[in-house]
Amino acid sequence: MKRALITGVTGQDGAYLSELLLEKGYEVHGMLRRSSSADVVDGRLRWLGIEKRINYIDGNLTDLSGLIRTMREVKPDEVYNLAAQSFVKSSWQQPLLTGNVTGLGAANVLEAVRLECPEARFYQASSSEMYGLIQEPIQSEATPFYPRSPYAAAKLYAHWMTVNYRESFGLHASSGILFNHESPLRGIEFVTRKVTDGVARIKLGLEKELRLGNIDAKRDWGHSKDYVRAMWLMLQQDVADDYVIATGRTTTVRDMCKLAFEYVGLNPDDHIVICPTLFRPAEVDLLLGDATKARRKFGWEAEISLEAMIHEMVDVDLERVRRALK
Repeated sequence: MKRALITGVTGQDGAYLSELLLEKGYEVHGMLRRSSSADVVDGRLRWLGIEKRINYIDGNLTDLSGLIRTMREVKPDEVYNLAAQSFVKSSWQQPLLTGNVTGLGAANVLEAVRLECPEARFYQASSSEMYGLIQEPIQSEATPFYPRSPYAAAKLYAHWMTVNYRESFGLHASSGILFNHESPLRGIEFVTRKVTDGVARIKLGLEKELRLGNIDAKRDWGHSKDYVRAMWLMLQQDVADDYVIATGRTTTVRDMCKLAFEYVGLNPDDHIVICPTLFRPAEVDLLLGDATKARRKFGWEAEISLEAMIHEMVDVDLERVRRALK
């Protein structure tokens, strides 16, 4: 039985990846930070009904000694580093924390793998935010990076450290440059989930307006379920490499909102309020990924459409809000 270690196991991707690996017969170990809200921290795993099938380990990306002990005890075949301070807006408020966790934290995991389980295959969650001020209209593995936030800069450090550990120490270390990917398990602070939750509340008469920032920003949105499948496929390749994972379709926040509102028979223009305080200090206007390499190397393609994903998210948020009202 293969053994996987997932950092960030309680997040959206960690939950879906755990589900996928359990279906494939893995023994799954999940690292999570100690929290005073331990009763709710595994909410996503509980939503999928798999919370009792994970072996939990107390840990933190900033604690190298703890990571070394974890690698020594678990002896994983595969390590998926999904943990991060992952909210772009918060990275301007907490730039040093973001650098320590999202950037140096990834280097700590790489170092622990190198020292304790160098035969393990390593996955780093890189981000399309690294492209930032885009240098090409469609972004591939060869497109130059231009990060536009502390989060993106930290992710870029982690990305290049993964490349360096692969080339310098021979680790089977791959990075997935994942474009935006969402689901009903997305955190409420992210725009897609903020929209679908807002639509549910407006539809049920609890709210009248949805306050948003720049709704003309364009993103390449896919479903987390599709993207965690790509992570697993990367670690099944004989040779480690870096791959863009994206749908190849870009949509404005405005049009994504329209999909969600019209699905429940509402007009977005009646409810959306633009709030200047929600704009980023430096905006990333357009992201559009080219996943040709992943398609060619291991046959990956997105299977869930943006429309299907948004409708699923609205349905789940309607059910969540109704349940809370009861």
